[in-house]
Amino acid sequence: MTIFRIILLVLMIGIFGLIFYFSHQPATQSKGTSGKVIRGLIDHFPYTKDLTENQKDRLEERLQPIVRKLAHLSIYTLAGIIIMSFISTYQIILLKKLLISILIGATYAVSDEIHQYFIPGRSAEFRDVLIDTGGIIIGIIIVLIIISVYKALAEGIKKKKQTE
Repeated sequence: MTIFRIILLVLMIGIFGLIFYFSHQPATQSKGTSGKVIRGLIDHFPYTKDLTENQKDRLEERLQPIVRKLAHLSIYTLAGIIIMSFISTYQIILLKKLLISILIGATYAVSDEIHQYFIPGRSAEFRDVLIDTGGIIIGIIIVLIIISVYKALAEGIKKKKQTE
């Protein structure tokens, strides 16, 4: 269990480092990164690849905020999975695991927005803290589902062996 816990701790530090890296990018660089992803999708998606450059530019501009918010949600969902997995290695009641995991994730989300406030062209937005915390909660729910399925399967195998 100690090795598993260390691996999860390293992953948690790693995901926080990745979030810090993305948040530390000035607005123009950050927008350029998400713009490349959007443009790649537009250029390869069958319904948009044949649009004119002007239409592609307008579509990219309209998709920019959606993709950026989905990026927030996605990376924080992954963080929530890692945090809850780490906290679940400890023998504490479920409610405490939930509260500790949410507190760690939400605290990091707040600190991330404060960090962004000091980056050129970036801002601190309460909406992003809510999106990030929502991602943490989604990640926690995913872990709880996986644990429940695992326990149900293990119980089923145990009962099957008992009847044999």
